[in-house]
Amino acid sequence: MVQETVTKVFEGIGDELANKLVQRGFSRFTPVQEEVIKLDEKKDMVVRAKTGSGKTLAFLLPLYDENRLQQGSPRTVILSPTRELAQQTAREASWLARGQDISVATLVGGMNMSEQIRDLKRGASVVIGTPGRTLDHLRKGTLDLSLVHTVVLDEGDQMLDMGFREELEAILDAAGARERTWLFSATMPEEMQRLLKKYLTEPTFLSLVEEGQQHSEIRHKIYQVPRRRKIEGLVNVLLWENPEKGLIFCHTKAETAEISRRLAEEGFGVGCLHGDMTQRERNNTLSTFRNGQIALLVATNVAARGLDIPEIEKVFQFGLPDDLETFTHRSGRTGRAGEEGENIVILCPSEASKFRAMIRRTSVETEWLNVPDGQKIREKRRLEWHRELLEGDEIPSEDLMKWASRLLEKESPEVVISRLLKEIEGNMPEGYELGEELEREFARKGSNRRDLRDRASTRSTKGFHTFVRLGLKSSRDWNVGRVLGSICNALDVSGKEVTRIDISGDTVQVGLMPEALRKFNEDTGSLGKWGLTKQGVAEQRSGKGFKKEVKRQNRTAKRSNRDRQKTYQGQYRSN
Repeated sequence: MVQETVTKVFEGIGDELANKLVQRGFSRFTPVQEEVIKLDEKKDMVVRAKTGSGKTLAFLLPLYDENRLQQGSPRTVILSPTRELAQQTAREASWLARGQDISVATLVGGMNMSEQIRDLKRGASVVIGTPGRTLDHLRKGTLDLSLVHTVVLDEGDQMLDMGFREELEAILDAAGARERTWLFSATMPEEMQRLLKKYLTEPTFLSLVEEGQQHSEIRHKIYQVPRRRKIEGLVNVLLWENPEKGLIFCHTKAETAEISRRLAEEGFGVGCLHGDMTQRERNNTLSTFRNGQIALLVATNVAARGLDIPEIEKVFQFGLPDDLETFTHRSGRTGRAGEEGENIVILCPSEASKFRAMIRRTSVETEWLNVPDGQKIREKRRLEWHRELLEGDEIPSEDLMKWASRLLEKESPEVVISRLLKEIEGNMPEGYELGEELEREFARKGSNRRDLRDRASTRSTKGFHTFVRLGLKSSRDWNVGRVLGSICNALDVSGKEVTRIDISGDTVQVGLMPEALRKFNEDTGSLGKWGLTKQGVAEQRSGKGFKKEVKRQNRTAKRSNRDRQKTYQGQYRSN
C-alpha cells in the first residue's frame, strides 16, 4: 500500500500510526474507530458500541496520535473490568508504542505487585488496570495520578455490574485534574447514567448500537435437549457441530467444572475458566486454547467481556441465559470484526418459552432444532469420512500400498475395510440416543403445543408450498410434534421449512418449502429410518392461496371434530 493511499485510508491519524496499522494487517478503520477519531477529542466522550467492534483501538489511536504521553509519570489511565481484558488492552498499547518514548504499566490482581511498582517507578505514562488493583496502588502511594489528563473507562457497565462503583469513584476523584473522561460501554443502565452526571461534563455521545440490535454476522441456533440429560445433549450438539474453536458458557463455577470434566471424559480437548483459578492457571488455560491445543473452553460469565479471542468459531450457551444482556454479550464472543460466527443455545423444553419471551422484541432470528440423536451423528460422520476417503488427493506411500496389497491377499476388501472402520469408529464418541426422551418431555410438559404454535407463528407463507404425502409407520404413536421432528431429522432441515402438517389415519400431508422439497426428492432412505414412507407429491400452491386453504381446512376440521385429525399451520390443533 503506497503512502498516499495509507494516509487517505487512515485519515485522521498521523503517518507513523497509519503505517503501524498497515504492518499489523489492518486495511481500514472499523466504524467505531472512524467515528471516534472524527470527534472532538478534548471533550468528555460516551461511546456505545458492540462487543468486538474494535473499540480498543478507537480510544488508543487518538491518545497516541496526540503525542502527549511523555515518560515520567502516568498521563492516561485505562480501567477494565477483568484481568484478561486489561492485559489484552496492554498488549495493543505496547505494540502501538514501539519506536516511541512511551511505556505501559499493567496493574491487575493475581500478578506480582513488586513488578508493577517497578514499572511505575520507571515512568510508565500509560497505566492499564482493573479498578481493584489500581486502587490498591493509589492507597499504597505507588501510583500518582496528579498529571493524568485522560481517564478511559472500558466496558463501564460491566465494571458497575461487578460492584466496582466505589473503586471507580475513588480513582476518578484521585485524577481530579484530568482534562477528560472517555466512557466505552455496550449499555447505559441507570447506575451508569448517575456516574456520568457526577463525573463527566457535557460529554459527546456516540452510539453505534440500536436498541435490540444484535450482531448481524451471527447465526443463532437453539437446540432443545431433555432436561434430565442436558450434558448428554450438549455432547451430541458438539459432535454434530464439530467446532474447531468453541466457547461454552455456564452459569456457575460448579457447573463449569462438571461440564469440563464430563467433556474430557467423552474425549474432547477442553479447558475451563472461572473465578477461583489463579492468574497463572487462567493464563495457561487461555494459552492452550489460543494456540489450538484444546478446541473447547468452558467458562462462567466472567469471561463474557474479558476475553478477546478473534478466531472463536462458535459460542455455546448452556441453559437459559440470565437476561438479554447476558445473551447478547456471550454471543458477541463470535462473529467479531465482521467475521461470521454461530451462537448456539442449549435449552430444555421448559426453558423455551422463557427464552422466546426474552428475545421477542429484538431483531434476533433463531433456528430451532431438536438435539441430533446418536444414530444421526454416526451417519453424518460416516458421510464425512466417505467424502474424505474418496475425494482426497493425497497419494499413499509405496510402503502403505504394499501393506494394503498383502492384506487383500488374505481377506476380501469389504472385510478389511470394515475392520479398519470399526477400529477407527470405536475410538470416537458415539453420542447418545435422546430423541424419544425429548419427545416424551414435550408431551409430558405440554410444551409440544405451545412451542409448535410459537415456532409456526414466525413461519413464512410467502412463495410456493408443495404438499407431499407420507405414510406413517403404524407401530408409532404419531402426533404433530413427532412428525415434524422426524421430517426435520430425516431431511436435515429446520422447522421453518415445514409449513403445514395434516395427520389422518396412517398418512400425513405435509407442506414443504423449496429447500425441504429438494431434499425430499433426493432422499434415498432417511425418511424410512424415521418411520416415514413416500407416497408422492400432492400439489403446489402460492402463499396467498395457501393461506385461504388453511382457513378453509381449519373450519372443516372444527366442524368434523375427527379424533385423529391434527392441523399445523401457525398454530397447533387437536380436534
